[in-house]
Amino acid sequence: MKILLEGKAKKIFYSKDKEILIQHFKDDATAFNNKRKKKFVNKGIINNDISANIFKFLNENKINTNFIKKINDREQLIRKVNIIPLEVVIRNYTAGSLCSRTGVKQGKKILPALIEFYFKSDKLGDPFLGEQHIEYLNLCNRKEIIEIKKLALEINTLLIKYFKDIKIILVDFKIEFGKLKNKFILADEISPDSCRLWDISSKKSLDKDIFRKNNGNLLEAYKNVSERIKKKYNEI
Repeated sequence: MKILLEGKAKKIFYSKDKEILIQHFKDDATAFNNKRKKKFVNKGIINNDISANIFKFLNENKINTNFIKKINDREQLIRKVNIIPLEVVIRNYTAGSLCSRTGVKQGKKILPALIEFYFKSDKLGDPFLGEQHIEYLNLCNRKEIIEIKKLALEINTLLIKYFKDIKIILVDFKIEFGKLKNKFILADEISPDSCRLWDISSKKSLDKDIFRKNNGNLLEAYKNVSERIKKKYNEI
C-alpha cells in the first residue's frame, strides 16, 4: 500500500478507491509533544478496537464521522476528508494542562463543559488558539466555529453517558474535524490516547496519563477500557 502520511500513533494509506483511505494504528506512545516515546506491543490493536467501537456508536447516533468499518486488527477504512488543522479539546473536569496553566486543583467538575482550540502543528508545539486567532489564520470563520462547538458538545453528551455506563468518567478528550462536501465530519480517533478516563470508583487513570506520569501499566489500562466496552455493548 502507498502511504499518504504518518503521524505519531497512526499511518494513513491510500486504497483502491480514491475517496477512501486506510487508517493503521501503530504501537507507539508519545508525550510532551513527541519528546518522550515508547512502543507498547499491541497498543495499536487495542486502540483500533476502542476507536472503531466509539465511532460506530457515534455513527449510530447521527454524528457524521469519517469511519466506515474496521477491516483487521490494526486497520479501518475511513472516508477521505479535508482535515482542519485544529485540535478541539472538551473538558468536563479540571486536569492536565488546564491545571498547570491556571492553578486550578485537579478533579473539579466543569459546568458547562469547556471547549479549547489548539493549532495542529508539531513544528509550533500545538499552541493554544483563541477563537479570534482561528478567524485571523483563516482556519474557520465565525459560523464554522459555532458549528464545531455545537458538534463537540453533542459528541460530549453522547460520550459522557457511553463511558458512564461502563463505570468510567470522561474527564476530557481531543477530537479533530474534517470537511466532506462542505459538511463537518468527525475524523481521526477517540481512544485512551486522546482522552482522559478515570475509573468511576477509584478515580484511577485508564489513559495515556499513565505513560506521561510513568505511573502504572499502560497496556493493562487500555485493555481494561476495551474489555468494558465489549462486555457492555457486545461490540466488535
